Amino acid sequence: MGLIDVITGKRKLKAPAPDRLFAMSTAYVTLQTSLELTSRGVAAIVFQPLATADFMAIVKDMEEVVRGTSADSGTTVDTQDDSYGYRWMLLHDDDFDDLVVGLNAVSSALEAGGYGERVLCAVFAFETARKAPAYWIYNYKRGAFYPFVPGAADQQRDNEQELRLKAQIGAELPLEPELERWFPLWGIPI
Repeated sequence: MGLIDVITGKRKLKAPAPDRLFAMSTAYVTLQTSLELTSRGVAAIVFQPLATADFMAIVKDMEEVVRGTSADSGTTVDTQDDSYGYRWMLLHDDDFDDLVVGLNAVSSALEAGGYGERVLCAVFAFETARKAPAYWIYNYKRGAFYPFVPGAADQQRDNEQELRLKAQIGAELPLEPELERWFPLWGIPI
């Protein structure tokens, strides 16, 4: 049972645990207190849209669900397409747990509709104590988080700060162990 079995369809690759996104809710206390990161009140799910009626209906339904529950949760939603063809569904809410639940609802709906492979990542926006942006990115395909801290110069990252965040968060989050998979997302709209 190896690669040939996976290729021929005899055996499927194990998918990441869907509940790993919720680790961000429990880690939020550590992010605030120990790492001095403050939520910007916004998070996003990034996916590659399809021009099919079924896919568009799922996305529209999820937007309506989030908007419909906004009276209770206070979450607002809008979308934005980037230059690479990905759609960013942006959720705004002062309650951090509502952001996590909202992103999970959207990703679960896409997964249930058979479009889970179209989901790229979830992005949580934070500010450092120096008011600089910092992001925690959840890679759905890998089921792991990693930090992304843009540097002062254009298209450069603050690798030192990213490694510091990795070391300080400890076992609070399932972290991506392979640093070469810590992909930067330039032009984050949140």
